[in-house]
Amino acid sequence: MSEEKIIRMDMGAVESDTHSNRPVLCLGIESSCDETSAAIVDSDRNILAHIIYSQIPEHQKFGGVVPELAARAHILAIEDVVKQTLNNAGKTIDDIDVIAATAGPGLIGGVLVGWMAATGIAQSTKKPLVAVNHLEGHALVPRLCATMADGTNGNVSVEFPYLLMLASGGHCQILLVGGVGQYEMIGQTLDDSAGEAYDKVAKMLGLGYPGGPVVDKRAQSGNPRAFAFPRPLCDKPGCDFSFSGIKTAARTFLSRMDTTLTDEYINDFCASFQSAVVDCIINRLNNAMKDERVRTANPKTLVVAGGVAKNSAIRAAMEKLAQKNKMIFAAPPMNLCTDNGAMIAWAGLENFAIGNVVHKPVAPRPRWPLTEL
Repeated sequence: MSEEKIIRMDMGAVESDTHSNRPVLCLGIESSCDETSAAIVDSDRNILAHIIYSQIPEHQKFGGVVPELAARAHILAIEDVVKQTLNNAGKTIDDIDVIAATAGPGLIGGVLVGWMAATGIAQSTKKPLVAVNHLEGHALVPRLCATMADGTNGNVSVEFPYLLMLASGGHCQILLVGGVGQYEMIGQTLDDSAGEAYDKVAKMLGLGYPGGPVVDKRAQSGNPRAFAFPRPLCDKPGCDFSFSGIKTAARTFLSRMDTTLTDEYINDFCASFQSAVVDCIINRLNNAMKDERVRTANPKTLVVAGGVAKNSAIRAAMEKLAQKNKMIFAAPPMNLCTDNGAMIAWAGLENFAIGNVVHKPVAPRPRWPLTEL
């Protein structure tokens, strides 16, 4: 992949406070899975402070996230994370204009911790509160800060509409993003998500948790043609994904092994697995670009977001696809791909700007499709 640079986008939906002629400040809180995070972001697209407390060490010995342990860890961390975020920004809660927090989807115990903390702060300070859909945080964060391939025009912002590949947690979707709260589903996984497939294959190989980064790294030293993994649905029309067949093939290959796994074997296995996943993603995206809804909207930018957006092979393949279709490729910088408070603060600002604030009690949701916004 070519060298990348960070691009700060021109201001779109969010405007400065007209009374004080200063940027609007949002405190964003994220706690939907295994990161307790808070950030202060302003409407000029500056991240004033950002803290992520990762629970990965607590969950690694179990090979995945344990919901009860995650919720407990959020309870223990949330107060200090918020206080430290304010301190790092040199702000007090009185300086904040709006509070935003993830209200779903996610592990409901964790979501409740962050949401109740945000609700308490908003009620005690009489500040407006925004209930953010976690997936919308991922979908909108490239409008806060994006990394673009060096060959593109760095002055072009991620403007609506854009075509989005969103891969986060159990979700893997292709969406046409028309605006804040405007998401049209073009394709989605019918079974496992890409991230789940990576984690499960890594567990089969004994590579630990989280699996995505280590599989990507090992794949870079392997032969992508060493194992004949299937490409589910790639011979079918449409834009939906299926990754369970790739996962099943991985288990079948490994069950036939009668010797100790060598580094060469693992590297080749990871490279072959990753090649199949990438081929499926590009095949489905290529179909999406031919979809009548996408052709009518004529998006100029192809975006990848979510934890899988950190994957080097997926980013490189999507960049190439964008160039082939005369589109701009954009992705969040690496530190904003996984769950984080900055994306929640930015989504809060975008929603606050169009009046989407809480007026009555909100019940956090373990499931909350973007198409229901």
